[in-house]
Amino acid sequence: MNVSQQYSKTELSSMGQVELESRALIRTAAALNNIKENWEERKEELPEALEKNRRLWTILASAVGEDTCPQPVEVRKNIMNLALFVFQRTIHTLAEPKAEDLNVLININMNIAKGLSAHEEAPDEQK
Repeated sequence: MNVSQQYSKTELSSMGQVELESRALIRTAAALNNIKENWEERKEELPEALEKNRRLWTILASAVGEDTCPQPVEVRKNIMNLALFVFQRTIHTLAEPKAEDLNVLININMNIAKGLSAHEEAPDEQK
């Protein structure tokens, strides 16, 4: 393991769950955006990027489906509905790939990441 990988592993282990989720959403949104912005050169990477995004949303949906999830029921329902939409959009985009169809997936990921970041910062503001 090189120094960079070791640093990344240490950095990840010190992050809270919310920050990890936020960063994962941003990373997958960035990968999808990179494909969208460089469509002709990168469209072959689309299935793998969509699969990573789908797996991330599967994890998020599973987490809010747990009885121990601390989120209010309404938030949990909204995340589940978003996950279902992401899954449907993923299938549609795989069947008929178009760069502009990635916008909605990118926007969802970025907005949820923004909400998670705001949630993470809120306790500090109360001190």
